[in-house]
Amino acid sequence: LTWIAVGMGLVSPNAEAASNNAMPLILLPLLSSAFVPVDSMPGWFQPIAEYQPFTPAIETLRGLLLGTGIGHNGWLAVAWCVGLTLLGYFWSTSRFGDDPR
Repeated sequence: LTWIAVGMGLVSPNAEAASNNAMPLILLPLLSSAFVPVDSMPGWFQPIAEYQPFTPAIETLRGLLLGTGIGHNGWLAVAWCVGLTLLGYFWSTSRFGDDPR
């Protein structure tokens, strides 16, 4: 997520916009299973919480710390991390060479 935040900062016109562009990234843990299990959420909200990057990471850490099974969440967490890292890295490095506004 750091590389994505760097990319957001590089495309922002000023420092205030750069700090506000990362707001959706800050809200993602609140929309995950960090505080409430996905099964106990309203039906319309379950897909939002289930298919985002923080839920598999949180479920993997929870399973490893409590000694319970992690199922497929470990692979999903690694895939999300690698995918977001590559996306942010290539976006940021492509924007870094551009002329400043």
